[in-house]
This record gives sequence, structure tokens and C-alpha cells, in this order.
Amino acid sequence: MPAEKKEFILKRFTPYMGKKKILLPLSLVLSGLSAVLNIVPFILVWYITRDILSSPQSMNLSKISFYAWLAFGSAVGGVIVYFFALLSSHLAAFRVEIGMQKVGMDKILSMPLGFFDQHSSGKTRKIVNDGAGTTHSFLAHQLPDMAGSFVSPVMLIALILMVDWRMGLASLVPIILGFITMRFMMSAEGKGFQKMYYDSLEEMSSESVEYIRGIPVVKTFGQSIFSFKRFYASIIKYKEMVHAYTLLWRKPMSFYSTVMQTAAFYLIPMAIFLIGRGDNLPLVLADFTFYMLISPIFTTLLMKSMYFQQNTLIAEQAIDRLDGLTEYPGLSYTEKEKTIQNYSLEFRDVVFSYEGSDKPALDKISFKLKEGETIALVGASGGGKTTIARLAARFWDADKGEVLVGGINVRDLPKKELMESIALVFQNTKLFKASLRENILFGKEKVKEEELNKAIESSQSREIITKLPEGLDTVIGSKGTYLSGGEQQRIAIARAIVKNAPIVLLDEATAFADPENEHLIHKALKELSRGKTTLMIAHRLTSVQNADRILVIERGKIAEEGTQEELLKMGGIYKGMWDEYQKSLAWKINAKRQEDGGQNA
Repeated sequence: MPAEKKEFILKRFTPYMGKKKILLPLSLVLSGLSAVLNIVPFILVWYITRDILSSPQSMNLSKISFYAWLAFGSAVGGVIVYFFALLSSHLAAFRVEIGMQKVGMDKILSMPLGFFDQHSSGKTRKIVNDGAGTTHSFLAHQLPDMAGSFVSPVMLIALILMVDWRMGLASLVPIILGFITMRFMMSAEGKGFQKMYYDSLEEMSSESVEYIRGIPVVKTFGQSIFSFKRFYASIIKYKEMVHAYTLLWRKPMSFYSTVMQTAAFYLIPMAIFLIGRGDNLPLVLADFTFYMLISPIFTTLLMKSMYFQQNTLIAEQAIDRLDGLTEYPGLSYTEKEKTIQNYSLEFRDVVFSYEGSDKPALDKISFKLKEGETIALVGASGGGKTTIARLAARFWDADKGEVLVGGINVRDLPKKELMESIALVFQNTKLFKASLRENILFGKEKVKEEELNKAIESSQSREIITKLPEGLDTVIGSKGTYLSGGEQQRIAIARAIVKNAPIVLLDEATAFADPENEHLIHKALKELSRGKTTLMIAHRLTSVQNADRILVIERGKIAEEGTQEELLKMGGIYKGMWDEYQKSLAWKINAKRQEDGGQNA
């Protein structure tokens, strides 16, 4: 299948320009005019040289003076016009850069929640920010060369053939060889290397962000060497890519640099040939001087054209990457307002598979969670528990079956209505670098002070706040103020309590808590889920024993279902899990007693 033809590069920038779309064409027009003005002085110098050499005794000094001043004026005019071309291109570049960042972030904010599970923050930030920076560089610095790359060669070729077509053809030999070499360097293989180069750069950036973020854990567990391997591998891959890319260009670039400096090698024999034929010596010398002056301009133009094409490819890839990022399959939301009559949660024959997987993560899952009821999901890691919770919050849509809130398919609920109905507390808590007050109030506007204090008390967060120097106004992450994992979780629970959503999703909310924090988090979660429809995921079975029902999830299916007492009587999977859990608790208690006995001795 033939590759889809892309839009012209400048046309792809216009959506990001806002109301100042005229800046791009204006820059091109001014750049073309500047290219014309910059060639005029060479024509005038040729006229002056020809007049001086052809009739030195009868020179018209006033005419030569006029040509000289005109050449000077054209050169100055070319510089001034080029300045305004650069001014326009820079203004356009800033608008496009800001526009790309705004559009990119707007699209990312509209992405389904599942997008953020599959795209690392380092890679996403690089695509948006670095992509916008790359296009800025292209528009600000390469765009003015675009018009010149078309206007100047046409004018120069016409000019060198008009002055003396024989010497003109001689001067074109190195230019033709250089152009052929340049086209070879800009081959499909070179473009492929360019894409691989930026893929490697992207991967290295993503790995570096993840590595730096994980340094505290890495150092704590003494895994510095092993954890560095992935980051190191991405660096080596990038190095090898750059090395291969450099080798691809080594010979053709060496040939190009050599051949573009050989104009005299062709012009001198041609001048000697013309003089030997009896052509006018002064005119031949004047023409020879003109061609020696004009030939280096072609070298500069070809280099500018090559850099322009290379940077055009880079800019196109930056836009392609941004488009690729934002073309992640979105979720459609209805605009019709719907009133949820009750806050039950139901799964009907839900089947779901992750992208690239040949096995379903969930296979015909069906259960109903009545309003005000608590259901706990337990089972081995990777069984599908978290997938169930995330489908309930519509991180993704089910491949088959239905997820319903109050009897309404979540696909048929407006986004605002669905999100206001659900509070999520996951194991990976996110607190912003802002005050504790702002973090707690993040989920709801216009919260009364009494509601805020109630949320703080209910989430067992009061002692966290009182020990901080500025209380609720303490900014997390500044001046050495950091919270432990358990403390962060309690603040997250306070945020969920303030939101006061009727459906609560809890995914391993006590996973990273120490025993003291775990006890406080359990009390906080009890307050959060009081009277709410609650779906709870936990590995610590003591936290689920009071649930109205427990579902044992195994390999994407419901293997067992019932109350704690019913499941224990079954003597099945849950009974085995419970026995193993009790053994681990007994082991911990005995270990603690031995430790205390040793200290007392």
C-alpha cells in the first residue's frame, strides 16, 4: 500500500498559528525579496569589472560610482529586508511553539485515563515540549532560507548562462555533482536513520526520567548497578545510532565538501580555451572574475538547502510524533444530560484485552454492586482486579459487555457526571507540589471550612498537619517538606472524602503503608466508604473480611464469590489464601516477640 501523502509542511503549522497566519507567508515573501537584492551587487560588480578591464583609459567614473552605490544600497537593503523576514519568522515560530504546547496539552487532558498507564511522563513531556522547540528552531531559522533556496538558484542559473553560457556551464559542473551528492545523502535510508535517531533519543529521555525518579528506591534496596542497566542500554543504543548515522554521511559529505570547492578547476581551463580562440581578453577576465565570485554562493545555497531539507524532516517528525501521541484512541462521551437514579455498579459479561495482548485480561465478568454495598476483590497479582476497578472509572471501554452505573451504561454518561460520581484511591498516590490545603481541596470547589476539617479528622490526617511548620499552608516538596507513603495516602483519602462521591474505588490503598499508618488508613477508609457504594481491592485479607461480598478473581474470571464465612466454608481458593495469610501474620508476631525478648534480655 502506498504511503499516505502528507500535507505541505507549512500548512501543517497553520492550525497552531492562531490569528496571525499571515506571518509565515510574509516571512517567505520578504526572504525571497532579500535573495533578489543580495544577487544584485554581484551583477553590478560584473558591470564595473567589465568596464574597467575593457576600456581602462576611457572609464566613466560617474557611471562606476553609481553602480558602486547601487550595489551598496542593494546589499544594505537585502540585509534590512532579511531582518524583517527573520522578525516575522521568529514571531511565527513563537506562536507555533506555544500553540503546539497548548494543543498538545489540551489533547492530552482529553485522553482517557488509560492513556497515562501506557505512556510514561518523561516520553510524553519530551514529545510535547521538545517537539514544540524543534519546530520553533525550524520556523525561526530555516524558514527564511526556504524562499531563498528557490529564488536564488533560479536567478543565478539564468544569470550565469546569460553572461557567458560556456563559462556558465563550466561553473555548473561542481554544482551538479554537489547536488547529486546531496540528494544521495537525503535518501530514504538517511530519513530512516533520522527517525531511528529520534526514537533512540526519546527512549533515552524516558529512561533517564524514570531512573532519576526511582533513585531513592534504587539506593534503599542497593540495586544501583542493576537498575542502571536499562538506562545504560538506552545510552548505548543512542550512541550506536549516532555512530551509524555519522558513518552513513562520512564519504558523501567528504566528497561534497571537496567538489564544491573546485569551481576554479573548471573555470581556468575554460578561460584559457576562450582566450586561445581569440575572444576579447578583458571581457573573458571580467567574466572569469564574475564566475569566481558567484560560484561560492551556490555552495552556500546548496548547504542551506540541505540543512533546510534535513530540518524539514525533523520538524515533520516532531509533528508526526505529537499527532501519534494524540491519536491514541479516545472515548466518546454523550452530551445529553442524564440523571443517575441510584449509584449501583454492575458488570455484565465484560470482556477486555489490553492492546497487543492475545489473551483477555477479563473474560465475561459479571457482578452487581448494590448502592451502599461493599464488594472486595481478591486474588493473585495479574488476575484482573485492577482492570475491573479501572473499567469502572472508564479508563478504557470494555471490548464486549457493559459497565453500568445506576443501570446506565458508562458510555452513555457525560464525562462530568461520571467523574463526579466516582472517587478513586489507588496505591500510587499523587500529591502536587502545592499546599496541603490545595491538595485536599483539589477534587471540589467551594468547600466550607467545616467540611475541610471533617475530612481531615475522618482521614486521620490531623496529626500530619499539626506537626508541619505552616499547617495546611505547608507546600509539599519544598524546603525539605516531604510526607511518607502512608501519610500521602491519608491526604489522598481526605481529598476523596471532600469530593464526597457516591461510588468509591479502592485499589491497594494500604499497599505501601507501615503498620501504624495501615491502621490509620483503615480507619480513614472506613469513614470514606461509610454509606457509599464501594469496590475494594486488597491483598491484606484482614481489610476485606467485613465486606458484604468477596469476589476471588483468577485469570480474568470470577472463581469464587460469597461472604468471608461462606468462602471459608467452601475450602477453595479463598480458604487457601486465608490460611497462608494467617501463617504470615503468625510468623511476623513470633519474629516481633523474639526481637522484643532479645532487647529486654
